[in-house]
Amino acid sequence: QVQLVESGGGLVQAGGSLSVSCAASGSISGIDDMAWYRQAPGKQRELVASVTATGNTNHADSVKGRFTITRDNAKKTVNLQMNSLKPEDTAVYYCNAEILSGDWNWRNYWGQGTQVTVSS
Repeated sequence: QVQLVESGGGLVQAGGSLSVSCAASGSISGIDDMAWYRQAPGKQRELVASVTATGNTNHADSVKGRFTITRDNAKKTVNLQMNSLKPEDTAVYYCNAEILSGDWNWRNYWGQGTQVTVSS
């Protein structure tokens, strides 16, 4: 029943900005780390940014200074603000979270992914 649903994504010109968000829903007792991954065509999925339950963040070198991950524990959401976008940022972006479900079992969940396309 627990699921992660992304919103946002789309087509943007190089140098522009875009944000994607992810909402956790279902029977949830707690959420630990949350993260954003991305996968470009022909490439492996890579970690873009992560944030702990207490708000400590980590950003991949390739996006550091351009992307910012934030979370809202009350809303059970995680957001990725993407600025100064480059064509190489084009990928499917996936939300990931470690969630304690209503049956008190910790599990790792993935969102369905949302396409971000940066044109040159």
